[in-house]
Amino acid sequence: VQLVESGGGLVQPGDSLRLSCAASGRTLGNYVMGWFRQAPGKEREFVAAISRSGSSTTYADSVKGRFTISRENAKSTVMLQMNSLKPEDTAVYYCAADFGGWTPFQGSRARSYDYWGQGTQVTVSS
Repeated sequence: VQLVESGGGLVQPGDSLRLSCAASGRTLGNYVMGWFRQAPGKEREFVAAISRSGSSTTYADSVKGRFTISRENAKSTVMLQMNSLKPEDTAVYYCAADFGGWTPFQGSRARSYDYWGQGTQVTVSS
């Protein structure tokens, strides 16, 4: 499956952004989907993940209550709605697809994922 992220940009603290991840090549509904991010000089970190049906989600503590992951399998798209953005949210955001089983723990681990997009830059700065 090929994954392409979009929707990144430069915003001010407190603003919102909506990232999208378009999947092609395989049926999106067969995959657990996740969002990860990597800031300069830091390791890639988990942001959010969603089960195949969308009925279950999990979030990093740092984004809980501010970010929402969702999916539209019919459109082969996964979204990440980001509200109340902070400078520390600045990073390259990646979507990923996992053909394995779903548990919140597995969904939070980068090593669970089989496919990755190229990333989209999000910069939060005044």
